[in-house]
Amino acid sequence: MMNLIPTKVFFTKGVGRHKSELGSFERALRDAGIAQFNLVEVSSIFPPNAEMVSKEEGLQYLKPGQIVFVVLAKNSSNELNRLISASVGLAIPKDRSKYGYLSEHHSFGETAEVAGDYAEDLAAEMLASTMGLQHHLVWDEDKEVWRLDDRILMTSNITATAVVEKPGEWTTVIAAAVLVP
Repeated sequence: MMNLIPTKVFFTKGVGRHKSELGSFERALRDAGIAQFNLVEVSSIFPPNAEMVSKEEGLQYLKPGQIVFVVLAKNSSNELNRLISASVGLAIPKDRSKYGYLSEHHSFGETAEVAGDYAEDLAAEMLASTMGLQHHLVWDEDKEVWRLDDRILMTSNITATAVVEKPGEWTTVIAAAVLVP
């Protein structure tokens, strides 16, 4: 049996514009640097002990045509002047031998900061609930981190936003956590 637990994760985002929705999605993937892979969307577990690496480093481990697992948030619109966003949030426990969570969020009319904060909140809430501590999750305003009892959670996000600029043109935004074997 093959071990499919990723050892590295990188985050990326992209924006694409085209006359077709599919074309704009393809261009968003290109902008994010992941169009050359066969992407398989998976649910939202950040693997235990996985190392977060830069996009540039992560891409060095992958080959064109390879099947690559991603947690992917995407949003598309062709409504003129519509603001769209896609965000992947991350929450990992201080004890890295435990798994964390990745969340996908896509929205209309939200800034990158609002969408990103929401995605982080979702990931933190999911992690807290698996630990049976959802009622102990507290935002520390001073340190700007989530606290779970005395454990500090690391949270972050990657978010893409764009405004539909031309009539009849599709715009797509994506954000992704790419899981590297």
